[in-house]
Amino acid sequence: MATLAPIDLRSDTVTKPTEKMRAAMAAAEVGDNVLDHDPTIRRLEERVAELLGVPAALWTPSGSMGNLIALTLHLRRGERFLAPRGAHVLDHELGTAAWLAGGMPEVLDWDAAPGRPSPAAVRAAAGGPGPYYALRTTLLCVENTHNAAGGVVTPVEAHAELLAAARAAGLRVHLDGARIWHAAVALGVKPSALVGDVDSVQVCTSKGLGAPVGSLVAGSVEFVTEARRVRQMLGGGVRQGGVLAAAGLVALDGIDRLAEDHANAATLADGLRDLGWRVTRPETNIVLAEVADPPATLHRLAGLGVLATPMSGRVRFVTHRDVTAADVREVIRRLGAA
Repeated sequence: MATLAPIDLRSDTVTKPTEKMRAAMAAAEVGDNVLDHDPTIRRLEERVAELLGVPAALWTPSGSMGNLIALTLHLRRGERFLAPRGAHVLDHELGTAAWLAGGMPEVLDWDAAPGRPSPAAVRAAAGGPGPYYALRTTLLCVENTHNAAGGVVTPVEAHAELLAAARAAGLRVHLDGARIWHAAVALGVKPSALVGDVDSVQVCTSKGLGAPVGSLVAGSVEFVTEARRVRQMLGGGVRQGGVLAAAGLVALDGIDRLAEDHANAATLADGLRDLGWRVTRPETNIVLAEVADPPATLHRLAGLGVLATPMSGRVRFVTHRDVTAADVREVIRRLGAA
């Protein structure tokens, strides 16, 4: 029996650089980014800052580093920060928010919608002034789209309400917007509309957009000035990083085509549901399926040449640029035949 060609739905980070990206990387104008500020990295930072509607941005090798830089600057050791259950900063960054940034995490349940706490929950968790020995809450972290909830989107109005609740409680706000491009396309708004007046935001060029590596953390000029120092402390002083930033610039040209990934995810969800799987209709490019035994299901899927990952006790499928509509139909065919 011939081996089935694998269809990789593990993540939108498995994409390979396009020929256009590779050409841009080969031709990139570069400099020492630690000493002189690499010119191509500068162009990427300026373009992302403009897209997000903030004064400045800083390139980082990864989104986890970008989040950690923000939390390090926003928290003093021992201060508490709030984040929705399943947030990347809580579950997928090896505890660096506590270990290196020194923050005490407080989990907020999804009482407003999947992946999202209510403004009332933020106000209640923030509390008020207490005695000098009381734990101080100083930061709210939000995530758009929320990965573990299935790539769900926080709409503009809901984001503004959370931001207002945080401000009323005296909290700073960090937005983990690794997939904010997906949220913007799903809602038909500019990315800047989903940022608002946060203190910092992290965005990714390798999730969904197809760059081989790279994220950016953004905010005020003062924030980015200090963020550059923390990046250096964390070993992020990449020298001729323009060869990587060039791919990021090409990746940003592909924001609008994310609608294709969303359509493919909807097709996949419909097909799985027709086969008896328990799935919710995706809002972006992530499909979560409830199964009795995720490890066994993933093993059977791999035997069919369909690669997926576990997420929140379910099986996660992620559509992306390197998976076509025909590939999605083939996944459904294989599962139906099995």
